[in-house]
Amino acid sequence: MISRNSSPIPGRNATAPEHARLAAVLVMSAMLAAAGFAFDMPVLAERGVLAASLTLVLVAIGVTWRTRIQTRARNLATDLLTQFIEKDAVPSFVTDEDGAIQACNMSADLRFQQTKSDTLAGSLRAVLSNPTAILYRLQCRAKLDGAAREDVVTRRGHVRLAVHQLGETGFLWRVEDMPEKPHQGRGPEAMPVPMVTVGRSGTVLFMNDAARTLVGQRVKSLKALFATLPVQPGRVNTLTTASGPTQVFAMEVATSVGRQELFFLPVRETPSKSRITDFETLPVPLLRVNAKGEILAANTMAATMLGQTYRTGMMIGEVMEGLGRPLEDWLTDTIAGSAVQKSEFLRLKRRDKEVFVQVTLSRVPDEDRRELIAVLNDATELKTLEAQFVQSQKMQAIGQLAGGVAHDFNNLLTAISGHCDLLLLRHDQGDPDFGDLIQINENANRAAALVSQLLAFSRKQTLRPETLDLRDTLSDLTHLLNRLVGEKVTLTLSHDPVLSPIRADKRQLEQVLMNLVVNARDAMPNGGEIRIQTEVVHLDAPLERDRATVPSGEYVVVKVSDEGMGIEADNLQKIFEPFFTTKRTGEGTGLGLSTAYGIIKQTGGFIFVDSVPGSGTQFTLFFPCHDLEPHAPKPMPKSSVVTTPVAGDGVVLLVEDEAPVRAFASRALRLRGYTVLEAESAEDALKTLEDQNLSVDVFVTDVVMPGMDGPSWVREALKVRPDVRVVFVSGYAEGAFGDAKPEIPNSVFLPKPFSLTQLTETVFEQMH
Repeated sequence: MISRNSSPIPGRNATAPEHARLAAVLVMSAMLAAAGFAFDMPVLAERGVLAASLTLVLVAIGVTWRTRIQTRARNLATDLLTQFIEKDAVPSFVTDEDGAIQACNMSADLRFQQTKSDTLAGSLRAVLSNPTAILYRLQCRAKLDGAAREDVVTRRGHVRLAVHQLGETGFLWRVEDMPEKPHQGRGPEAMPVPMVTVGRSGTVLFMNDAARTLVGQRVKSLKALFATLPVQPGRVNTLTTASGPTQVFAMEVATSVGRQELFFLPVRETPSKSRITDFETLPVPLLRVNAKGEILAANTMAATMLGQTYRTGMMIGEVMEGLGRPLEDWLTDTIAGSAVQKSEFLRLKRRDKEVFVQVTLSRVPDEDRRELIAVLNDATELKTLEAQFVQSQKMQAIGQLAGGVAHDFNNLLTAISGHCDLLLLRHDQGDPDFGDLIQINENANRAAALVSQLLAFSRKQTLRPETLDLRDTLSDLTHLLNRLVGEKVTLTLSHDPVLSPIRADKRQLEQVLMNLVVNARDAMPNGGEIRIQTEVVHLDAPLERDRATVPSGEYVVVKVSDEGMGIEADNLQKIFEPFFTTKRTGEGTGLGLSTAYGIIKQTGGFIFVDSVPGSGTQFTLFFPCHDLEPHAPKPMPKSSVVTTPVAGDGVVLLVEDEAPVRAFASRALRLRGYTVLEAESAEDALKTLEDQNLSVDVFVTDVVMPGMDGPSWVREALKVRPDVRVVFVSGYAEGAFGDAKPEIPNSVFLPKPFSLTQLTETVFEQMH
């Protein structure tokens, strides 16, 4: 019989008594009205009252009849549901909204008799450690969808919880124990070879069925398995079993930090020597190698890992490399017992793909033969992650170095080019020294471009993003690109008729395209065709490629293809590294593609490369489409009046710790008519501003200085002088601000190196 604590099905059934009470009220009201007004009212009024009373009576009778029908239908549904729950072999409960059990079937009583409780959460503590959270989650989903289900894996097995909403506040729960899926011939449990997984302290974490059959029981530690510890991999060990000691050959494979897997095979004794059985079928890649490095045998898994080029009798140096010294020396030292390491990471010489293996050597337990057993463990994923980590660390170190070098170089170049500008003001084109000064200026600009490349691949340059149409950008660049490729190479442009705008720095984007085109030209010394294609691509799902993930969305794709010699597979993974180049000495710096990579990534895009040696190379660039504001105000047309200052007036506080830069900037501003107050540190600047009678119009300050930095002292000064404009200058990128930049009102950034004109124009624009 089903057990009940209260009403079996809470919810809308509770409204039936309310309908009955409403009918009784209506009948009593009608009777009172008829009785009360029959004595006092005239005939006409009496007839009206009687009619109203009869109407109330009829309504009451209708309500009562309808209530009885609804109650009878609900009772029938309740009985059917109760009978269904009672006959269900799955433990079932009916609860209210608070989780209190209103009813449960016999299966539930038997299943949860040890933890029987008034609430479902209390009853389920026998199978779940924290049932309250799961029940609340399922109940909330059932309120939205009408039903919910969740599978929970516990220490005792697999449990499925299902809930259905009953009425407004009732819930039907079913708690079903799911059978475990059979091992379909895969996994450690299904292996025919005995195997155990051992933890850091020697605890046996797992034994497969073959190991349990061999040992005769489930053991918890290696002490109960082996008579002598530690276990000697590659040797015969004595295994303790229920039927007595057994000789087994043990092999060890490291799986993760603190864990190892031990495989062991029974050893069959022969009159001459012990022999290991089932070498071919052992589920671990194994090689038998002699002291000279000749591969005597390889089991099935090892032969598959070595690839199609493997054949018996090959030297181990023909199938793997990367030790840094002759492999034969390592083998000889291991046989002699003098090897420092018995495990090394090597690379297989496969042409189809790159595979790394961890090779562990063990001596064969036979005094008559000088042989080794090599265990191969696939370490490709591990080496790939290691390479990514090393690459990221290298890029970070180079980026930090580039940032520091760029800062110092930019200070030097600012002083050189600045004083050169001052000299050019006193020399016209007829002066004999004019040409020398122009050479100094041009070479300073070339040095500045090289520093910009250093900042580009480390993604620390200052970008000036704007909304671009790539068709217009490429159209403006076509003349220059045609001059770059020469007469032997044909440049072809192809555009999507409907191309979305992107957000990027136009000058930097042109630098990327020029680098790609120049590389394509150099790859075709005998001439050919370079194709630049643009199109809009919509990704419905994220694109995963080359260890990068392109989120779904709409992108403008630029493809730069050539018909050149292509790139070898080994070099394809290194082409974006700084200073890597396949060109001869003096033909390239190795910064072109690394600069392009840094610019694309800093812009928020992606760059990929496909190449077939002898057939050509294609670079694919992804730029996120930029959505224009539908009601964005149109920019005001710039005035045609030349704003280049001829002479200025105002007071400028110049704060710069580098004396040559401060000297140049001070002279440049004074030549334009400004009054300049100099300070070599932030502390000196604040001390100068203590004079309340001093009026300052513009602060020109370095960002990074010894002691207090530029943004910090400017924030302090603006508390007293909030109307002063600010010009920040720095040899670092604009990112040197950190999070301080948005807090500085009325400020602009001027990167070093800057010319005399750039400095004076920036100050003029801030002041006006």
